Amino acid sequence: MEHDTTAREAVGLPVASHGHVWREVVPSWVVSFVVHFLLVFLLALVAIPQPDTDAIVSVAEIEDAMPEPVEEVVREEIEPEDVKELEDAPVELEVDPTPLDTAIEAEFNDTEAMAAPVELSVLSRFGLPKEGLSASLGDIKGRGLEGRSAAGRARMVSEAGGSAGSEAAVARALSWLAAHQMPDGGWSLDHRRRECLRSCTHRGTLDARNAATALALLPFLGAGQTHAEGKYRETVKRGLAFLIRHQRTRNRMGDWRDDGNMYSHGLASIAMCEAYAMTRDPELARAAQRGINFIVFAQEPVIGGWRYKPRDPGDTSVTGWQIMALKSGHMAYMVVPRETVTRAERFLRAVQTQGGARYGYVSPGGGPSTTAIGLLCRMYLGWKHDEKALQQGVAYLSKTGPTNNLYYDYYASQVMRHYGGQPWKKWNAQMRDWLVKQQATQGHAKGSWYIEGPHSHVGGRLYCTSLATMILEVYYRHMPLYEAQAAGRGFED
Repeated sequence: MEHDTTAREAVGLPVASHGHVWREVVPSWVVSFVVHFLLVFLLALVAIPQPDTDAIVSVAEIEDAMPEPVEEVVREEIEPEDVKELEDAPVELEVDPTPLDTAIEAEFNDTEAMAAPVELSVLSRFGLPKEGLSASLGDIKGRGLEGRSAAGRARMVSEAGGSAGSEAAVARALSWLAAHQMPDGGWSLDHRRRECLRSCTHRGTLDARNAATALALLPFLGAGQTHAEGKYRETVKRGLAFLIRHQRTRNRMGDWRDDGNMYSHGLASIAMCEAYAMTRDPELARAAQRGINFIVFAQEPVIGGWRYKPRDPGDTSVTGWQIMALKSGHMAYMVVPRETVTRAERFLRAVQTQGGARYGYVSPGGGPSTTAIGLLCRMYLGWKHDEKALQQGVAYLSKTGPTNNLYYDYYASQVMRHYGGQPWKKWNAQMRDWLVKQQATQGHAKGSWYIEGPHSHVGGRLYCTSLATMILEVYYRHMPLYEAQAAGRGFED
């Protein structure tokens, strides 16, 4: 290297330095590439963060955190008809084909209730009577129905203002009703059987067999006739069997609605509960309790009334029949939840005026019929005799007096009978004699009534005859609520 340098100097050539040699040997783009690579590398060292030596995750920990293998999901296709919304779907109930002659196991029976009275008492304000369930067991007349025995009827008619004429009218009515029972054991508002097709007039317009059967049975029960005893025991037996066969059941509920109407259900429930209370026949217990259960289910849950369809906002008319059914169930020792009564009271407050002296239909008001219904419900739910609003309501009904509206007369007669005193005497003097005079006493219609009124065209002669008969049975159908021998006040005893 030194020799080469000396030679170059000797011939006059310039001597090359190391840097000069590098520039000549290596291309400029290589130099640029190396420089830029070094710069990028240095920048990368600055930008990449150093690993956190405290956050070391082992492979085992990662494996543990992995989810377990999931089995493949097999999807099943659901047909549209299988999908139902609970609130909107109709309650499709099965028809119970059990005849009355066939023994059935009651879901509610007196023996079980006696063994565990505490369990029942916590379910309801109604609870059991203070003297215990056994006090009325074996008694043919349940609590509040004691007046229906032969001796009881005679005594109550004499004491409460009935007459030989009113009792004779009841007897004729029962004969007419029995003659118009249909071959299947039920009744129809179109009461014209084949053998009397041209003789019967003023048939009803509703196709409501359960309602018609209940309406026909109630006068028999009111007169002390049951399927166990009495002149008309076969008539009553066949009628009760009809209702049991036509009760649609599901989930311990029994539905007697005709074309979805709660009027029919309330009436049928009253009849079945009264029949059970009077006889303690276990064959009736299941149907009676299931009927009460459906009323509990059908109550509108916010305001607390009842109307034509389950859970619909209530009206006073439909609500009246349901509360009477609950009262009949109470006298028969059926189970009624406390919340049902509380909501019913809430509904009555929602439609009352004048502090509860008057009642409207679906809103606060004060018509005669709705006021009579509201006051009777208040009596059944525990109002005392000295309640100011009750006294004012009774005074209003007394001033209005009986009318040709049998629906109003039926409810008002009960209010006056339970209230007693001078208002009852005044009412009875007008109602009893007028009604006896209106009964047909000749020909095929003998024993029946048809009184033109707001509902007479729809219900027909059967409807009029049933209500008129029960009005004339008011002396003994239920023991007066405000007398010492009454069947407890409200639902609390």
